[in-house]
Amino acid sequence: MLFNSYEYILLFLPLVVLIYFGLNRLGRADGAKVWLVLASCFFYSYWNPVYLPILLGSIVVNYGVGTLLRTKPWDELVRRGVLIAGLAFNIGLLGYYKYADFFISTLNGVTGSHFNLLHLLLPLGISFFTFQQIAYLVDTYRGEAREYRLLNYALFVSFFPQLVAGPIVHHREMMGQFEDKANKRWISDNVARGLFIFVMGLAKKVLIADTFGMWATYGFDTATSLTLIEGWVTSLSYSLQLYFDFSGYTDMAIGAALMFNIVLPINFFSPYKALSIQDFWRRWHMTLSRFLRDYIYIPLGGSRQSEFHTYRNTLITFLIGGLWHGAGWTFVFWGFLHGVALVINRLWRKLGISLPNWLSWLITFNFVNAAWVFFRAENWADAIKVLRAMIGLNGVALPSSLADSLGWISSLGVSFQSQLLDGQLLLALPAVLVFMTLVITLKNSIELKDSFRAGWVNAAVTIILATASILSLTRVSEFLYFNF
Repeated sequence: MLFNSYEYILLFLPLVVLIYFGLNRLGRADGAKVWLVLASCFFYSYWNPVYLPILLGSIVVNYGVGTLLRTKPWDELVRRGVLIAGLAFNIGLLGYYKYADFFISTLNGVTGSHFNLLHLLLPLGISFFTFQQIAYLVDTYRGEAREYRLLNYALFVSFFPQLVAGPIVHHREMMGQFEDKANKRWISDNVARGLFIFVMGLAKKVLIADTFGMWATYGFDTATSLTLIEGWVTSLSYSLQLYFDFSGYTDMAIGAALMFNIVLPINFFSPYKALSIQDFWRRWHMTLSRFLRDYIYIPLGGSRQSEFHTYRNTLITFLIGGLWHGAGWTFVFWGFLHGVALVINRLWRKLGISLPNWLSWLITFNFVNAAWVFFRAENWADAIKVLRAMIGLNGVALPSSLADSLGWISSLGVSFQSQLLDGQLLLALPAVLVFMTLVITLKNSIELKDSFRAGWVNAAVTIILATASILSLTRVSEFLYFNF
């Protein structure tokens, strides 16, 4: 079930919220938890029922491993073995469903073999709930988390607002909220605030992201060649599509959870305002950055060793981060680019040379935008096609409709045969410029949520955005991070 669907917005979410608080009001706290788990399972299986046994099996196995780590008086060597077995299960599950065909095709390409691909269905959200449970096992091993009840653990993993695409949450930051008696009652301010940010996210996805997605899809997948302006419109359209799509999903997740009085961690905080690549990763997909830092980078040694080992650990961490996003060498290369950029950023800071903020922003954003090309491209050829256009190797072209008024610039090498969406360049280009300006100048949705006050103005904004978004659901599309 999609957040941006009639079923979810008009039926599922309000029904689950009302019954949850109704059960709590009757003193059925465990019944309310059971209801949330069942509702979350329905939500998850609505897309494809085949996925549900995988999720439930993962929950049971990880709960069992966590229980062994918590209760058995074994020596350190045995506990470490139990942890390794649990991690191997999760990595194996993720590897089998997400990367088996990738490894087989890579092996076939390198060795000339002809092993058949498995063509496995990718279970929805497996990258997210697997990382979430890996963090739980490690935290349990360290003594930082403990869970005595399967019901609570199932709720922790399956809670539907964050199940499919995050944020990636910790047990310690979630379950205390569900146990807090104050959170078991209806709180109108939280419902209003949650509805506000949910609608903000819905509008981001339906009205903005999907529009830019149309232009990005044409440039990457349809056009056989692009000129300079088309190349930049294509890359910037995808940068904006991805931003509004994923931040929109995160807003909707945070908003839906807040209706249950549950505060999810912030996942986005104006990443396109970043003044360095390090700053970018403190703002973009923040819970993934936290996971990579705490469970990969620091265990590898972090920055506690030599400079060489620090750079090595950074590169390994981001190669894994790239592979986590997708089973393809373009994703790996995207992760490699960000790892190299972070190494360069660290070296630059050691020199003690500062740049003007505007220049720091310009360098950072243009790197992020160019790297997104590899993240989006279906293959190397598509990535090269867009990048060639961006650096001007295919010349400059404008819509033919401008030939009469701007024909004089043809002497400068400008042609009038732009093919981007049959002349929609005139719409796409100003849209890109306007929304880029809004993204880097306005408050983000988290800031708006924190400053939210119930009143006629916010109510009117919510109603208008909700109406416009719901009327646009006829062109509903899945969220980009569902594919990861």
